[in-house]
Amino acid sequence: MPLTFLRCLVRPAVISKASFAPARPLRPSITAAAFQNATSFLPARSIPSSRAHKCTLIQVLRQGRIARKARKLRSPQLKDRPELKGVCLKVGTTKPKKPNSGERKIARVRLSTGKVITAYIPGEGHNVQQHSVVMVRGGRAQDCPGVKYHLVRGALDLGGVGSRITSRSKYGTKKPKTA
Repeated sequence: MPLTFLRCLVRPAVISKASFAPARPLRPSITAAAFQNATSFLPARSIPSSRAHKCTLIQVLRQGRIARKARKLRSPQLKDRPELKGVCLKVGTTKPKKPNSGERKIARVRLSTGKVITAYIPGEGHNVQQHSVVMVRGGRAQDCPGVKYHLVRGALDLGGVGSRITSRSKYGTKKPKTA
């Protein structure tokens, strides 16, 4: 009984009640009696998908574990890659979502995989133009709808931000020389 019980916990398959009948009578225990009593009168209950990992033992034994859906990718075109090279098709600006205002710099980029995406150009000023070769990383621009990618400053044709003092590594700026 204990070995069968442990196998049922490990295997994510639906278990029938018949598979729990012991081959030979074992010493009666409180937990076995409680289990048999509990399964005889409990109605079948569906496990909510949002709490599938917090099932009770009875729920797992009666209907197995439900496989969870895979998470949706934040940057789908960069599947399993940290960054990709691409060529700029068009550079322009867009207006941010409702509470914010201003001009956000964006670029349409054809990735080396052939897909075309919209990427945000971070920092003040840039030297990107059509046919520039750029490096694209994941990360959405929070107030620009549909923009799920950032361009990497200081890589390939995109230069770093000129007069940056703080967070220089994010913007491809070297440490200023002290006299």
